[in-house]
Amino acid sequence: MAILRRGGLVAFPTETVYGLGADASNPAAVARMYHVKGRPAAHPVIVHIGDVGQLDRWAREIPEAATKLAARFWPGPLTLVLRRATGVGDGLTGGEDTIGLRLPNHPVALELLRQFGGGIAAPSANKFGRISPTTAEHVRNDLGGEVDLILDGGPCEIGIESTIVDLSRGRPVLLRPGRIGTADIAATLGVALQPRDSDAPRAPGTLAAHYAPRQPLCLIESGQWERSVQGASRGRGVLSFRSPPVGDMSTMWIEASRQPQRYGHDLYANLRALDSSGCDRILVEEPPATAEWAAMRDRLSRARSG
Repeated sequence: MAILRRGGLVAFPTETVYGLGADASNPAAVARMYHVKGRPAAHPVIVHIGDVGQLDRWAREIPEAATKLAARFWPGPLTLVLRRATGVGDGLTGGEDTIGLRLPNHPVALELLRQFGGGIAAPSANKFGRISPTTAEHVRNDLGGEVDLILDGGPCEIGIESTIVDLSRGRPVLLRPGRIGTADIAATLGVALQPRDSDAPRAPGTLAAHYAPRQPLCLIESGQWERSVQGASRGRGVLSFRSPPVGDMSTMWIEASRQPQRYGHDLYANLRALDSSGCDRILVEEPPATAEWAAMRDRLSRARSG
C-alpha cells in the first residue's frame, strides 16, 4: 500500500486483464501512469473501487439503473459510466464530465482495494493500443522496470476487458461489449441497451485501432477461409477454428476453441504467441456473428485496424 500512497504504480490482476494501478486521487501518480503506458491524455481510465459505498465519492449522480446493475453484477466485469463528482479531475476522465467505475472480482484486486481504502485508476498494464496482458509475465514483457510492483495472481479468468455501460444520460448505452451480455443487462434494467451514438462519452478501449499486435492482423470471414489461406504459407501465423492442413508451413498455427468463453480467455495469449513467433502477418478466422461472440469480434476488429 505504501507504493500507491507515495504515488507509485502497482500492476495487479483482475478477472478481466491485468491493470496498471495508480492512486486515483493523486494527479501526479495518474500522470505518471499515463506516461508509462503512453496513453493519450484525452483517453479516460476506469477507477476501480472496493465497495459499492464508494460510488458517491466519484459520481455526483447515482441513478437507479446503476444501483440495480451494481447489485446484480458487482463484483464483476462491468464498468458503469456516471457523471463525475466535484473534485474528480480531467486527468482521470480525459476532460469528459463522466467517470468509469468498476468493482473487480479477483481476490488479489479486492484485497488490494480493501487495504488501500481508495480508488485505484487502472487501465490495462501494457503499452497503449497493444495487446492487453492476461498474465504477470505479459506485464513484465511490456512494461518491465517502469512498474514499481507487479502482483502475480496467475492467468486472468475471463481474459477480455469489462463491459462498459453509459448511464450518464438517462438511458443505458452500450459503449464496449464484454463477458456480461446486453441481454442480461437489459433483463436487469427492464429496458434494452441503446447502441453507442455520436454523443456518447469517450470510454477506454473504444478507439478504432486498439488491442493490436506488432505484426499486421488480417481478419477473414469463415466462409472465405479455405480460399483465403490457399497458396504460400511461409511467414504467416494463424488463429483458426480448424486444424492446419496437411503440409502446412505456417510459422505458427493455433487451433482456437469453439466455446466463446474459452476463446475469450485465450485470445490475448494466443495473439501474443503468434506475434512473437517470428511470423510477418497474422491471419485470424472471424468468430461467429452472434451475441455470445460480440466482445471477441469487437476486440479483433480493433486489433485489425491497429
